[in-house]
Amino acid sequence: MDQTVVMVIDDEEQMRKMIRAFLEKDSYTVVEATDGAHALSLFDQTKPHLLIVDVMMPFMDGFTFAKKVKQLSSIPLIFLSAKGEEWDKVHGLKLGGDDYIVKPFLPEELLARVESVLRRTYHNKVVSDVLTIGPLVINNDSYQVKLHGAPLSLTRKEFSLLHLLAKNKERVYSREQLLHLIWGDNYQGSGRTVDTHIKTLRLKMGNDGNLIETVWGIGYKFEV
Repeated sequence: MDQTVVMVIDDEEQMRKMIRAFLEKDSYTVVEATDGAHALSLFDQTKPHLLIVDVMMPFMDGFTFAKKVKQLSSIPLIFLSAKGEEWDKVHGLKLGGDDYIVKPFLPEELLARVESVLRRTYHNKVVSDVLTIGPLVINNDSYQVKLHGAPLSLTRKEFSLLHLLAKNKERVYSREQLLHLIWGDNYQGSGRTVDTHIKTLRLKMGNDGNLIETVWGIGYKFEV
């Protein structure tokens, strides 16, 4: 699949634009629709591979839209909603939804859910998640990294840190954000854990360790 087309269906323009920015930064092609009826009118023309659908919309809500679209196609569908009640999630999944994300959400969470649904649906026909940036080639499918063509041996956490920073180059992450995204909410460690892993990553990368920059008083970013 050369170009993965994602249709974002939400009556809030600001939300559509925000999701569009996240997805286009990750090389997806994005189509916007303001409600379910609008989305159906664009369906044949745009041929999306994935739908991201807000539940609460005027004219045709997300659940009604899902019923109609599932009669026409087996296209995967991710629901978005400000309502996190269990009944809503179960109802959405029973209607054929492949995932259900509660607003507000982190960009990384949305992108991870999108990638997961696409892989499950298209049986790895989606283009492999290979990131080439500067001297690095990072394969997120095989957890392999090459630096100037030579394999770089990293632990799982070191890999996750490097991939997150490189994929979001120039974005500054605080230590707290990195702890949340890489180690999870239940991890009891401190920001020193992040510092230690960054130090080890830089040592392993040798002269290229300076690609990971320290932003004093805040955290870290990847800068080519």
